[in-house]
Amino acid sequence: MKAVFIAEPGGPDVLQVREVDAPVPGPGEVLIDVVAAGINRADVQQRRGFYPPPPGASEVPGLEVSGRIAGFGPDVARPFSAGDKVVALLSGGGYAEQVAVPAEQVLRIPDGVDLVTAAGLPETAATVYSNLFMTAQLQPGELLLVHGATGGIGTMAIQLAKAYGARVAATAGTEEKVSTARAFLGVDVAINYHEEDFVQAVRDASEGRGADVILDVVGAKYLERNIEALATYGRLVVIGLQGGAKAELNLGMLLNKRAAVIGTALRPRPVEEKGVIMTAVKEHVWPLVTDGRIKPLVDKTFPLAEVAAAHEYFDSGEHVGKVLLTL
Repeated sequence: MKAVFIAEPGGPDVLQVREVDAPVPGPGEVLIDVVAAGINRADVQQRRGFYPPPPGASEVPGLEVSGRIAGFGPDVARPFSAGDKVVALLSGGGYAEQVAVPAEQVLRIPDGVDLVTAAGLPETAATVYSNLFMTAQLQPGELLLVHGATGGIGTMAIQLAKAYGARVAATAGTEEKVSTARAFLGVDVAINYHEEDFVQAVRDASEGRGADVILDVVGAKYLERNIEALATYGRLVVIGLQGGAKAELNLGMLLNKRAAVIGTALRPRPVEEKGVIMTAVKEHVWPLVTDGRIKPLVDKTFPLAEVAAAHEYFDSGEHVGKVLLTL
């Protein structure tokens, strides 16, 4: 089968499509014929040499796919049949024609979503739901600040928070993206971070209280200002390090606000935890997708052979929503 490998750490041109042996599903795993795979920031970090796969995971990048069930390993507990249209959350291996994955991390696609578009759902839905609701306990009426409004995570976070009755502020880097966040995603406060101070914008939108929850993909660069933007008893959830990994933390401000800083990563979690998250996604997110309150947003698709061009486009930051590889 064809699969993508990283020749050496570097730019998009280090991604190579090679012929390799197809995976053999182990105990509790299903084999999926991949139709499409989502590109995520973690794939870029892996390509650059900063985010190696967890022990035992495939060296092939790709954390989410859609496709059809092609086979089963021993002792598969979930009731799937050959040919079922599914999505899967992966630890790696998605940029390939087939992937073997624990059945706990596989869901049938939501009604009304085509099989290619569905590839952009599992990683984003699992990341957002687990962090906003299972970890940060976002409540109706609270104010959520999302950094990166128009990326895959941002578009899912805004829609999901709005569907559950939260108010949402979100940052973006261009007026076009700010307009998209406001018009398509329905954010309450859209902030151009090149022209506005997001701390002040959040305070203005909350009568000086600040954000109850912040979902942050930037990391060190925003740490101090995120703490300033938090409300009393606020929760800052850091899920990415695009702006660096090390920064000073003002513990005095954190203590005064009785606030929390939480760092999480989905990829290295054990199968059991991922299974719990995917079950929650099926119960709490899929119905919102089916009834149209959450709309998967796909910016562009590329065939697997053009994986380097897909990563180059992703790196440009021009995309609004997901970038997908198709097979």
